[in-house]
Amino acid sequence: MGVPFMQQVRVGAYVLKQRIKGNKRYPLVLMLEPLFRCNLACAGCGKIDYPKPILDRRLSVRECLDAADECGAPIVAIPGGEPLIHKEIGEIVEGLVARKKYVSLCTNALLLEKKLKLFKPSPFLFFSVHLDGLRDHHDKSVCQKGVFDKVIKAVKAAQDQGFNVNVNCTVFDGHAPEDIAAFLDLTTSMGVNVSISPGYAYERAPDQEHFLNRRKTKELFRDVFRHGKGKKWKLTHSSLFLDFLAGNQDYHCTPWGMPTRNVFGWQKPCYLLGEGYAPTYRELMDTTDWDSYGTGRYEKCANCMAHCGYEPTAAVDAMANPLKAFKVAMRGPKVDGPMAPEIDMSNARKADYGLHEQHVDRFLAETHAPKIAAE
Repeated sequence: MGVPFMQQVRVGAYVLKQRIKGNKRYPLVLMLEPLFRCNLACAGCGKIDYPKPILDRRLSVRECLDAADECGAPIVAIPGGEPLIHKEIGEIVEGLVARKKYVSLCTNALLLEKKLKLFKPSPFLFFSVHLDGLRDHHDKSVCQKGVFDKVIKAVKAAQDQGFNVNVNCTVFDGHAPEDIAAFLDLTTSMGVNVSISPGYAYERAPDQEHFLNRRKTKELFRDVFRHGKGKKWKLTHSSLFLDFLAGNQDYHCTPWGMPTRNVFGWQKPCYLLGEGYAPTYRELMDTTDWDSYGTGRYEKCANCMAHCGYEPTAAVDAMANPLKAFKVAMRGPKVDGPMAPEIDMSNARKADYGLHEQHVDRFLAETHAPKIAAE
């Protein structure tokens, strides 16, 4: 496991406290998106197609810190967009670290070397660098040549200055398991931890052909883990989540485990699926119809196995069944034999594909911003 021991202890104590209190729904990670604008245009991304007035919006430092206080999650992930574009990102991170939040600052690393001066090394701060595979694969994924080499250089620069660096990798259909294994060998040699997850099929992503369905995801990760037998890959996931990716756990997602705060408000129901927004975290929890979302319940969730929905499920399972989690951690994900039964999809409600556009139109009207094409 690549998660620092003290972080495991603090998060475990937090989960135990919630269980003692009898809380059934509580956050583990706040997904804090201070902006949507990015300096890349990846084909699999569904976050950057907004009109210019929305791409130009930013959460203030106060809004970001208030969101962390309001939510109370022990971990704050800062995705985007590209957070390093935000002019006050240094102050945002400083305020979160002062609150002893574990901060995972997600970045494509194109600006990382230039922006390192804004931050101080801390056991509470991690740069989570986007890297989707080896050179050719990553550059194709981000639709720009030369990015892989810039990322590797930036990671080394951050490490040399004493920063903790992780890598986040999104896996799509057509990525050969032996290449993923070679990528994990590379990251291990670099001394970085890796978060790896199948890509979610954003309805607005330009490339709709390379998202994995659930069966392909399980088969792919079984193949990858076969290549990893006996290796010490530094994966920042619970053993049960990795076992889930390999098709051995029959989990349902926990969408409230990683609530999202962005320029629209608190996103319903999760980081990947925007079907409405609440002005406060409490309203998000109280007014979202949680039972109407998830694989088997809603068509848009049909093929999702992403970490933001299922890692919280695995964490709760580990707390409830520590012996089971220990056994899986010792043997690693099972890569042979029958898989856990798949969720029944026959009763899932039909997808509503007009909600996003309706929300964007309403938001622009309320802010008196003209609706123009995204840059």
